[in-house]
Amino acid sequence: MTEESTPELTPKARRILESASKLFYEKGIHAVGVDTVALDAGVTKKTLYERFGSKDGLVVEYLKDRDRRWRIFRDKKLASAGHSRAEQLSAVFDASASWSRASGGKGCSMINAHAEFSDRSHQVFAVIAEQKQEMLDVFRRILATDGRADERLVETIMLLHEGALVADGIGIGTAPFGAGRDAALELLKNSG
Repeated sequence: MTEESTPELTPKARRILESASKLFYEKGIHAVGVDTVALDAGVTKKTLYERFGSKDGLVVEYLKDRDRRWRIFRDKKLASAGHSRAEQLSAVFDASASWSRASGGKGCSMINAHAEFSDRSHQVFAVIAEQKQEMLDVFRRILATDGRADERLVETIMLLHEGALVADGIGIGTAPFGAGRDAALELLKNSG
């Protein structure tokens, strides 16, 4: 997903997307049928299909919308953090912890969706992969010195972040984002 603004949605389409977002995140994508989404949104299935084309189209928009909202949230946290690499790195992990608490702690919607859509040729997989690439790019920008970043360090810190997302979603550990942040900062400190 590029830096795009929120698409204009009709009021019914917005209700459908809000219902789908709530239901897909809480119960899982495959566990929730279009009948359930339509009923929750107070629209007909016909209206849902007219607005989104298919359930897969709705899933794509759900993930894109959630990612747009996450990027805005994260970028505000980054903008209010200090400018050092350590401060910016901490801000990403802290933003993820705050986002997770505010979202109900069911884990990363992209990772959850990947568990249901692992076919690399599927349109949903493309959205997931793009979001994860964007996060890798964020870490690359934060860790760059003189315009270059140590790719091994970037990938390792990304893996710490992804691990924290999974551990938090499963409920493993007392503070996975804090542990991931601390490990990332130690790696940064030792990277020279």
